[in-house]
Amino acid sequence: MANSTPKVDAVVEKAKAAAAPQMSAASLYSRFALAGAICCSVTHGALTPVDVVKTRIQLDPVTYNNGMIGGFKKVIQTEGAGALLTGAGPTFAGYFLQGAFKFGGYEFFKQQAINLIGLENATNNRTAVYLASSAAAEFFADIALCPLEATRIRLVSQPTYASGLIGGFGKMLKNEGVGAFYAGFGPILFKQIPYTMSKFVVYEKVAEAIYNVYPKKDMSDGAQTAVNLGSGLIAGFAAAIVSQPADTMLSKINKTPGAPGESTTSRLVKIAKELGLKGSYTGIGARLFMVGTLTAFQFAIYGDVKKSLGATAGVELAK
Repeated sequence: MANSTPKVDAVVEKAKAAAAPQMSAASLYSRFALAGAICCSVTHGALTPVDVVKTRIQLDPVTYNNGMIGGFKKVIQTEGAGALLTGAGPTFAGYFLQGAFKFGGYEFFKQQAINLIGLENATNNRTAVYLASSAAAEFFADIALCPLEATRIRLVSQPTYASGLIGGFGKMLKNEGVGAFYAGFGPILFKQIPYTMSKFVVYEKVAEAIYNVYPKKDMSDGAQTAVNLGSGLIAGFAAAIVSQPADTMLSKINKTPGAPGESTTSRLVKIAKELGLKGSYTGIGARLFMVGTLTAFQFAIYGDVKKSLGATAGVELAK
């Protein structure tokens, strides 16, 4: 940044040059956030049936013991096809909020790293910047996501609990208080932060490797979307494997209320002992399919929506 002031906002400068000459920082980051909200809510919402089966396998492996395809068949046979959309409301709403904080926050915190240590240092230490930025963004995203994820799991694990998002959310709030929504906050952080760190750093590294061979500037929009899909698929597999144990614990702790006086920590310790390492990877097949697919489409949709919104500039640290 020899020809710039130390605190120049690199994202805004790129956006001014590339697509939106008068775009402010607030306008640019809000577009990143909207693109993230759209890509996460659409992908998670579309995969609600897979998530229903995955959650059932985690919570009742004795009954749902024939893998993902067998799980689909059993849910349809016993409850009807409509049961596969259980929890669609909180899934869409929760991941709309989470996606806004996750993707918008990731771009924001990468820029703060540049402002703090300079573009050259950030580029030379970009893996650390990716990890720190994604972790910080996910922390705030999870504050928004946790109440809706708790509602979703309750609806999926207890189909007769309530008829939908509003009813389930209201019933939990009335009967168990605000604390019930955050009983799984520890597990969700334990799950989502490593998940998001893996997701973004693997995506960035795979995309960088591809663009080193096939320069991005020479690629068509369609080819860039294909790169986003492929990089996102690999990133999704890595993220699913890293975060699976915490995902299983999250499903377990939100299935039913804790005993009177039982702390969240004691419940987590108890669940971890009951599960063991093998048990914590129950449902990994369904989750690999789900996370790999949704992550691939998230990055593809995110890139395309950013372009449509005129937010073509991002914080790119790859050499």
